[in-house]
Amino acid sequence: MPTAEPSRRRAAAALQRSTGALSTAAMAKMASDLEWFQELSAQDRSWVGLVVQGGIKGFIDWFGLDTHLDALHAGDTPPLASAVFGAAPRELTGVIDLKQTVDLVRLSISVVEANIDAFLDPADAFEVHQAILRYGREVAFATAEVYARAAEVRGAWDARLEALVVDAVLRSEADEAVLSRASALGWGARGDVAVVLGAVHAQRTETDIFEHVRRVSQAAGMDALCATQGDRLVVVLGGVSDPYDAALRIVDHFGPGPVVVGPVTDDLSHAHASARAAMSAHRSAAGWPEAPRPVRSDELLPERALAGDGHARRHLVDQVYLPLLGARGTLIETLAAYFEHGCAIEAAARHLFVHPNTVRYRLKQATEVTGLAPTSARDAFTLQIALVLGRQSGRQAPDASL
Repeated sequence: MPTAEPSRRRAAAALQRSTGALSTAAMAKMASDLEWFQELSAQDRSWVGLVVQGGIKGFIDWFGLDTHLDALHAGDTPPLASAVFGAAPRELTGVIDLKQTVDLVRLSISVVEANIDAFLDPADAFEVHQAILRYGREVAFATAEVYARAAEVRGAWDARLEALVVDAVLRSEADEAVLSRASALGWGARGDVAVVLGAVHAQRTETDIFEHVRRVSQAAGMDALCATQGDRLVVVLGGVSDPYDAALRIVDHFGPGPVVVGPVTDDLSHAHASARAAMSAHRSAAGWPEAPRPVRSDELLPERALAGDGHARRHLVDQVYLPLLGARGTLIETLAAYFEHGCAIEAAARHLFVHPNTVRYRLKQATEVTGLAPTSARDAFTLQIALVLGRQSGRQAPDASL
């Protein structure tokens, strides 16, 4: 190929002289054809202009390399990401999206193709057009690389920010700054909030788990913040109407073992109460191997109380023992006799010197007062723990003196 080198040099020289004209033509084409370009600020338009000029100059420099022919055969091209996008700030990837950047590259290449013949010797045109096609492909790959790296950096930053927000919720430090960070992550603050805890799924990556949890939550009209703490997965759900149903939607994304959902709280700033109950219940869940999955934290009140959770102990005294004591004095006596005699109604009736139907009536009253049925083994266990804690507390019903 004795004429290849002079032809390439002649074409490269002609391209060098046409740099300004091609850049001007590309900018004019953008201003007339791309509506989104006209809506950018003056500063952003100038950065986009630098990208276009960098792309055109990059092609001319790329074409003029002495190793160009070898590169065509070896498939080894110079790095274009820095040449084309290096002049623009990283923030530009947040101003124009990937589709707009593709439109930008396509327009720039088409402008070069449409105008290049006016600056070239006809004998050189074919080689230059072939080079433009190859260069366009390389710039497309470089564009994808730039946006992939930006997404990776943004994703890593979002993951760290999300972990900080969840950690603040668990530590009861959800102040205005935390709420602002949650908002930056897409938290919509759409009503009640509940925290779900369980083991991390060992067979799946953290990113995969988080993405699936968010997708399922969004489909159900809820917000979701996710984080892992050691071998524990923590999910904060917003827009919750029924915490059990909300937890049921994402339970498959947890690893083996108990999955606990805390009570509903008003908003993210109060979610620490749900998180506290969920963490206590998760630590205590081993005491009830037959617990459903997921399980409400309140269903584990006996185990939590036995494990030393002061909030659970107070809840059983305030919400179970004192209402029983205040509703009717004989309810406590009847429950104690019923449990003492192996939950046998007739034996309890003989002990109390009443008819068995009277015992049944009082047990029904206890169920109405507490929501716990003494005839259910699980509820009976909870009631027995509440009676013990209530007696130990020495507290009396508010109207006991009346």
